Amino acid sequence: MGPIGMPELIVILVIALIIFGPRKLPELGRSLGKSINEFKKASNELVSSFEEEVRVDQQRTAAAATTPPAFTPPPAVPPVPAPAPADATVSRTTTTTTTGAEPGTGTHQA
Repeated sequence: MGPIGMPELIVILVIALIIFGPRKLPELGRSLGKSINEFKKASNELVSSFEEEVRVDQQRTAAAATTPPAFTPPPAVPPVPAPAPADATVSRTTTTTTTGAEPGTGTHQA
């Protein structure tokens, strides 16, 4: 069903006039108007408080996104290789390269 139209509203007012009489109807209208006004005020306050909470939450989210975390774990350190056992022998080879004649060998080119 849709909203109340003009014919329905006239029927409701006639029934209210018959039930409450012409003297009580203005008082009922005033109290109904005050009730509707208070309801609108309360709903506006609810909407504004909800919007305020959403704004505060967005600010917290934005601040959390730009602030680094309080604790950052240290970077990963590669494992250190184990030392060689004490009884292991290390073989070394030395290579000597000579160019030309060695000094003191007696071979000289002129």
